[in-house]
Amino acid sequence: MSEIFDVYNIIFLGLAVFILFKLRSVLGKRTGEERPPFDPYSKPDPKRSNGVERVQDADGGNVIPLPGQASAQGGSGRQDGEVIEKIAPAGSALNDALRKILSADTSFEPAQFIEGARAAYEMIVTAFAQGDRKTLKGLLSKEVYEGFVGAIDEREKRGETIESTFVGIDKAEIIEAELKGSTALVTVKVHSQLISATKDAEGHVIDGDPTRVTDVIDLWTFARDTTSRDPNWRLVATESAE
Repeated sequence: MSEIFDVYNIIFLGLAVFILFKLRSVLGKRTGEERPPFDPYSKPDPKRSNGVERVQDADGGNVIPLPGQASAQGGSGRQDGEVIEKIAPAGSALNDALRKILSADTSFEPAQFIEGARAAYEMIVTAFAQGDRKTLKGLLSKEVYEGFVGAIDEREKRGETIESTFVGIDKAEIIEAELKGSTALVTVKVHSQLISATKDAEGHVIDGDPTRVTDVIDLWTFARDTTSRDPNWRLVATESAE
């Protein structure tokens, strides 16, 4: 009886080993290099999409890598030309300037830069209205940051507050660019819509209208040192086009 039992055990053991071997050959084995499961509701990965994602700098502030991520080798000359010509006509001063920036920074992609600039614009406008200095610090140059914070300080001393609703951006386009030494400068013209009203300490409206949508046109210049390992662009100048 024990011999029959031992034979059955051997047969079952053999079947188990065979099934395990087949499963391993079909499913493969884990090496630690597998891609994580795809989550359609997760935030876009800037390395695999054109989405804009906030990251944190060394100080813990929010920053936005405006041009997105690109291949370290860059594209071919023809591909680069086609990408730039979607933004600026061939032979134009803007086209030439963008080409110079691209030659110094192969990660620069004008279309993705514009998307990043739109996101940065909304963040900065909202942060200024809320007096959010931490967010502003990661997105502005030192000089612009000091100007924004100075305005916020004066507003708070007077007891004034801003009630602001960002409606949206109708249009954003690159209108100027320059490579000054190793520093790339790109100016974006932004057509936006805002609802904004400034109230005094008693809550009375002293500027703006909390019920009216206002069209705003701004010229914002962003800059980045193309030799720096820091991929982020920062706002270095603002001007109203109105």
